[in-house]
Amino acid sequence: MTRLRLLSFLAAPALLAGCANTTRTPADVLVYNATVYTVDSTFSTAQAFAIQDGKFVAVGSAEELRGKFQAKQEVDARGQFVYPGFYDAHCHFYRYALGLRDADLVGTSSWQEVVQKLQQQRKQYPQAAWITGRGWDQNDWPGKQFPTKDTLDALFPNTPVFITRVDGHAALVNQKALELAGITARTPISGGTITKDASGKLTGLLVDNAVRLVSGKIPEPTAAEAEAAVLEAQQRCVAVGLTSLADAGLEKANIDRLADLQDQGKLKLRLYAMLAPTKENKQYYLKNGPVFKDRLTVCSFKVYADGALGSRGACLIHSYADRPQETGFLLSSVADFRSLAKELAASKFQMNTHAIGDSSNRLLLDIYGAALHGQKDRRWRIEHAQIVSKTDVPKFGQFGIVPSVQPTHATSDMYWAGERLGPDRLKTAYAFNDLRKQYGQVALGSDFPVEDINPLFGFHSAVARQDAKNYPASGFQMENALSRPDALRGMTTWAAHAAFQEKQKGSIRPGMAADFVILDTDLLQAPKEKLRSAKVQQTWIAGEQVFAAK
Repeated sequence: MTRLRLLSFLAAPALLAGCANTTRTPADVLVYNATVYTVDSTFSTAQAFAIQDGKFVAVGSAEELRGKFQAKQEVDARGQFVYPGFYDAHCHFYRYALGLRDADLVGTSSWQEVVQKLQQQRKQYPQAAWITGRGWDQNDWPGKQFPTKDTLDALFPNTPVFITRVDGHAALVNQKALELAGITARTPISGGTITKDASGKLTGLLVDNAVRLVSGKIPEPTAAEAEAAVLEAQQRCVAVGLTSLADAGLEKANIDRLADLQDQGKLKLRLYAMLAPTKENKQYYLKNGPVFKDRLTVCSFKVYADGALGSRGACLIHSYADRPQETGFLLSSVADFRSLAKELAASKFQMNTHAIGDSSNRLLLDIYGAALHGQKDRRWRIEHAQIVSKTDVPKFGQFGIVPSVQPTHATSDMYWAGERLGPDRLKTAYAFNDLRKQYGQVALGSDFPVEDINPLFGFHSAVARQDAKNYPASGFQMENALSRPDALRGMTTWAAHAAFQEKQKGSIRPGMAADFVILDTDLLQAPKEKLRSAKVQQTWIAGEQVFAAK
C-alpha cells in the first residue's frame, strides 16, 4: 500500500466520526439517566428525552438520544424519576397569592389560638387597614362550636376583622366590619346566612353569599403589591412541581393582570382561568369568544351551586344528620342555573359548577343534560362532586360530564363528614373511583388555599385514602381509591383533557409542551407512607428550568 493510500485509510474513521458529530440533530436540552414516566396512551417509561423550542422532540433510551442529538444543555437526572409537570385542575391561585399576608389559621386547635395569631398579625402589620386571616375550622376545636365576634370586638374595636373558614364559604367578622358593610339584623340575604343568636343579636358569622357583603369592602391591593404576591405564589407552586393551574373564578381585571405578567415573561405558569359569571365577564367574553394562548386559556365559567359541607351550606336531598331542620341551600335560583346553562350551551364556553351536596349535584347534572342535548364532548364540569347519589353517578357518563375532584378533601373531611351525613350517605361521598368509571377520567386538584398547594399530598390521598398522619391505617372508604397510574393521569393528562389541552400538554411525548418535574421518589413504586415526603428536585416549563432544589 502506498504512503498516500495508507494515510487515507487511517484517516477514514476519524473523518467518519467527524461527520457523525456534525450530523447530529440540534436540541436545546437533553435529559438522560432517568426513569421517565411519560403518561402516554400506554403509560410507557423511557430513559431520556430531547427538547427543542419548548417542546419534546424525542423520547427513548439514553444511548439512542445522546447519539442522535447535539444538545446545548445536557441534564443528568442521576437515576431519579421524571413526570409530566403537575397540573392542579382546581385551585384559587390569585386568591392564594393575595392572601399570603393573611394570618394563617390552618390547623389551629382552638379559638384562643386563632385570636393569638390575629394579635401577632396586627403587630407585624400595624398600619394595615384590615386584619385578615384564613383557614380556621371549628371542627378541629373542643366542642366544635362556631366562634362569635365578641372577643374580636373587644380586642379590635376600631379595626375591621375578616377571617374566612378553611372552605372559604364562611367568615367571621367583627362589629366594625359589619358596620362598614352596612349589615344589621334586618339585612336581607339570599343564598347565604347572616347568623344571629337566640336573642336576635348578630354573631359575626357569615355563610356563603353573606360573606361577599363584607369581602367586597376590603381594599384591593396596588398593582405593585399584587405583582409581588403573584410572583411569590408562583415560586411556591413551582417548588412543589406545579406547572399548570386551573384558577377557579376570576374577574377580567384579574385575568388581564396575570396575562400581562405572562407577556412580560415574569409569570411562567400555564393558567386555565375560569371566569366568574358576572354581567361584565359575560358581556365581554361571550361576544369575543374563548382565549387559547400558549400559557393562558379562558374557555369556561365557574358557577357556584351551593356552599360547603363543613358550614352546612351544601345543598342536600335530605336533612343534615346533625341538624335535622336544615338541608343547606342553593346560591342562586333553579331558573338562574337553567338560564345560564342555556346561554353557555349556545356559546363555545364550558360550564364548570361547584356542587357539594347530593341535591345540588342532581340538579346541575340534570340541567347540564337538558342544555347539552347529547353533546358529550363539551367537557362541562362538576367541581368537587363530593356527595353524589348512586342514582346520579351514571349521569357523568350519560351526559359526558367531567368530574373535577380534590382527593385531600376526603381525608380532611373524614373525621366529621359522617356527623353531617350519617353512615349510609357517607358511602356516596368522595366516590372518586366510581366517578372515574362513569366518565373514564377524573381531573384532580387541591382547591388551594382551602388545602395545601402540594400536589403530592393529593396523590397520596387519592391512592392511600389517608391523611398526613397515615390515618386511617386501612384507608378511608378504599373502594374509591384510585390506582397510582390513574392518580398520576388525573394530575397530568386528565387534568389537561378537562381543559381541552390534552394535545398540548400532560404527557412526555414528541410535540407536547416540555413541562416536567424531577423527583427523588418513584411515585408508582414507593411505599404509601413515603409519598408525601417525596422531594421535587427540578421543575421545568417549556424547556426552561424554573426551580432547582438547593
